[in-house]
Amino acid sequence: MAPTNERQMNDTSSKASESPAEPKGKRPPVLVDGVTLNGPTLDIREAESFLREAMPIVMEEAVWKATDVKEKVCEWRSPEQLKDLLDLELREGGEAHPQILQRCRDAIRYSVKTGHPLFFNQLYAGMDPYSLVGRFITEAINPSLYTYEVAPVFLLTEEAVLKKMIEIIGWQDGGDGIFSPGMETTQTDIFLSFFIILFSFIFIFFFIIFFIFFFILHLLHHLLTVIERLSLCSAGGSVSNMYAVNVARYHHCPDVKVLGLSALPRLVMFTSQECHYSVSKAAAFLGIGTNNVYVIPSDKRGKMIPAEFEKQVQRAKDEGALPFMVNATAGTTVLGAFDPLEEIADICERHNLWMHVDACWGGGALMSKKHRYLLQGIHRANSVAWNPHKMLMAGLQCCAFMVRDKTNLLQRCHSAQASYLFQQDKFYDVSYDTGDKSIQCSRKPDAFKFWLMWKAIGTKGLEERVDRALAMARYLAEEIKKRDGFRLVMEPEYTNVCFWYIPPSLRDTADGPEFWRKVHAVAPVVKERMMKEGSMMVGYQPHGDKANFFRQIIISPQVSREDMDFLLDQIHSLGMDL
Repeated sequence: MAPTNERQMNDTSSKASESPAEPKGKRPPVLVDGVTLNGPTLDIREAESFLREAMPIVMEEAVWKATDVKEKVCEWRSPEQLKDLLDLELREGGEAHPQILQRCRDAIRYSVKTGHPLFFNQLYAGMDPYSLVGRFITEAINPSLYTYEVAPVFLLTEEAVLKKMIEIIGWQDGGDGIFSPGMETTQTDIFLSFFIILFSFIFIFFFIIFFIFFFILHLLHHLLTVIERLSLCSAGGSVSNMYAVNVARYHHCPDVKVLGLSALPRLVMFTSQECHYSVSKAAAFLGIGTNNVYVIPSDKRGKMIPAEFEKQVQRAKDEGALPFMVNATAGTTVLGAFDPLEEIADICERHNLWMHVDACWGGGALMSKKHRYLLQGIHRANSVAWNPHKMLMAGLQCCAFMVRDKTNLLQRCHSAQASYLFQQDKFYDVSYDTGDKSIQCSRKPDAFKFWLMWKAIGTKGLEERVDRALAMARYLAEEIKKRDGFRLVMEPEYTNVCFWYIPPSLRDTADGPEFWRKVHAVAPVVKERMMKEGSMMVGYQPHGDKANFFRQIIISPQVSREDMDFLLDQIHSLGMDL
């Protein structure tokens, strides 16, 4: 006879105790605080019907068409036009499903398609199918990575990914790390996350009433924020860089955690003039002060000058301050430059400074045997920030912060020992409860999508992706040299290809202030025209005393040589009359 489980025994006992006279059917409702409690309020069949109708829209419009080179990158509308088209007002009563489905179509239609082969505007692009499915799963399960009991699979996959990344950095004795919130959010990403919930939900959890109810509540939140401009969002490695400053400060002055800034001498940190703006933000947020961020000059290629760095360290000491860390950049935002890490590490060792490497953008080159020389010396860093959602296409957000430390420094620096989460008398190994290493409480399982993608294509596949992107950048640079009216700002070191377009009316004009003043006005007009046409998206900016130039970023393996040729042809077509 098969064993009877406890629930079966309880059911049998319950049935035996029922009175024959007890009426069958629904239990009578209960009134609590004026609310009638009588089973779930969600119509399961109606919810399932909506999901089955919504998901084909998502797959067709947000996945297949959004990655088709023959489709538009964007369908531009002004904020005023978009407000009218979307009917953003939230009312007392809900709308019928046909209206909601149209809201879905409109939100996708008027969002920028960041997975499109001709989207070159940011330091992320493309759509990896394995990463996308990883996001489907994590959004459906909706875990939080503070304790093993809540997120066993996702804590273990995060641990596996961090271990491999630490190995690739070159820390032979190991280290520690955590995936931090990147906060580089786009409108498309917010809306897609809503659909991810629905898609995963259909195939995995639609039969669980609680999850259905929970997800529908989240639906309201996502619809509320889909078009909202998130003014507090920052770039992907911002929080990782803030981690670095906080950990470096604690490493030098552990009393700061309890006694605060009043117990510290004046602290000074160093970074190059090409660094990401999040470094100065971190100094402001953490009470160090932006005046105590000493900016080191960079050479003409955008690399920190080591001799100038050491001069600034000595200056801080002469002033009676305590120099405590340097932020070196591996892959600057505009020029794609890599600071000389070996020389910087030598100076850090001489002066007992914490060396942090912001490799959020350039860290992808570590996957390539051919190009990892760009980060020569990164193994000597005390901490590293690396965003796989950028060059490696893991999908927003995916931001790793790692330290070359095995003394539990992250835990000691950030732990608050919340007793309702991190009980020490649990029935399993509580060392897997890693949440107290983080500055957050709730934390998304951002490593899982990277883990799934890595499992699917392997280290070799990631290497090929990086090598191809750099080869495509080299192809574009050579094409620019061949074409009249195009001029490289400098030879690309990474996949940032920076160039000017000079329209025919200026090609016979001698270089000088007036020439560059006119060139400065070209890129904004070309950008406006390409956006309104929807043909592609390329960023532009000034840099130092240089006039506005285009910054072409190459990441996605979907990008072809024909796309590069189209890019140059299109810029000429849009700007030839200027």
